[in-house]
Amino acid sequence: MIYKRSSELFALAQKVIPGGVNSPVRAFKAVGGDPIFIKKAEGPYLYDEDGNKLIDYINSWGPLILGHAHKPVIDAVIDIAKKGTSFGTPTEIETKIAELAVKMVPNIDKIRMVNSGTEATMSAVRLARGFTGKEKIIKFAGCYHGHSDSFLIQAGSGAVTFGTPNSPGVTQGTAKDTLLAKYNDLDNVKELVEANKDEISCIILEPVAGNMGCIPPAEGFLEGLRKICDETGILLVFDEVMTGFRLAPGGVQERMGVNADIVCFGKVIGGGLPVGAFAARNEIMEYLAPVGPVYQAGTLSGNPLAMAAGLAMLTELDSKREIFESIDKKTAYLHEGMEKVLTENNIDFTINRVGSMISVHFGKEPVTDFASAATSANLGTFNKFFHGMLENGIYIAPSAYETWFISDALSYEDLDKTIETVDKVSKTL
Repeated sequence: MIYKRSSELFALAQKVIPGGVNSPVRAFKAVGGDPIFIKKAEGPYLYDEDGNKLIDYINSWGPLILGHAHKPVIDAVIDIAKKGTSFGTPTEIETKIAELAVKMVPNIDKIRMVNSGTEATMSAVRLARGFTGKEKIIKFAGCYHGHSDSFLIQAGSGAVTFGTPNSPGVTQGTAKDTLLAKYNDLDNVKELVEANKDEISCIILEPVAGNMGCIPPAEGFLEGLRKICDETGILLVFDEVMTGFRLAPGGVQERMGVNADIVCFGKVIGGGLPVGAFAARNEIMEYLAPVGPVYQAGTLSGNPLAMAAGLAMLTELDSKREIFESIDKKTAYLHEGMEKVLTENNIDFTINRVGSMISVHFGKEPVTDFASAATSANLGTFNKFFHGMLENGIYIAPSAYETWFISDALSYEDLDKTIETVDKVSKTL
């Protein structure tokens, strides 16, 4: 495939945008080469500025469960835009989508709209601190919760040592309140809790990890965290920016039967438009301004465009729950097909899958946390695999540490083409 126009546009972008991109993973630094500039998208396909057609496994990093330019979503946005894009005042549509979200998701009474997943997780942690009166949080290595200061922390050397900032601009004062645990390791969490008694406000995690590739929670892990939190008064926060309304209508809480105290949502709740939200039971949410002391605000929070798109998306997901069965079956079909051809071509690999999230790790050992994901991240192999797939019209995330997101718009012909391409490319690895 030819990417002449994309390369020209990237050169122009680098003159006026840092690194030529508005989010770092888009820059292809992890895989090499120039990023692809997309002109339009429809259903399961992207069309780039050079006229290439690509089968999309990013889907705007998760929210486009029903594919690109889904007609009910587009119609809703066009309709509402004609009435105005933003008012800075309450609107009825905010209440309608809030009612629907509360109906769909277990264990929540109220929800607050924000403008991004980062805002949602940042606000959830502030709320947890305000509600409990405690300052420290536990997060997990490899779980990404946006770019708020509290989350950009590397590991300390043990339970009683503090993390260190992994970005300039994050202070040591912030880092001292963030404790880093190993995903899927309850003993490590217990050690941190014991070493920081009565100081921890919340444990926040991706209940199904998607930012070190797809990594499922080990059997009993979420239940164990719930037990620890119940025994210590710590709040359990699920970052469902990726998993919410994707793995089930009620997200991981519904799919795995474990309740969180606060749940964070991202782009799905806005049909792919910039939006986020966080939700909890009444006693926690009523700590938020204007009824409570914890301040959180946003001029564009609950803006009509995002609310209209989200209401259209969630209404369809709620009324046609067979979509979740369909998309899970398609992902399982892709899994089985890729497993077969990679095995036949003697490639060392591990495939992790939960529902419609899936990732291929190029290593033999099970991938259960960030350390094993890093060990299995054969970057040379992945980079060849990525570019081989792209050259054959398959667009996967440009990083070995990202999950693939499946949309129900994909046909079985698209999946067969993907499997055939994996077979072709794996012969060259």
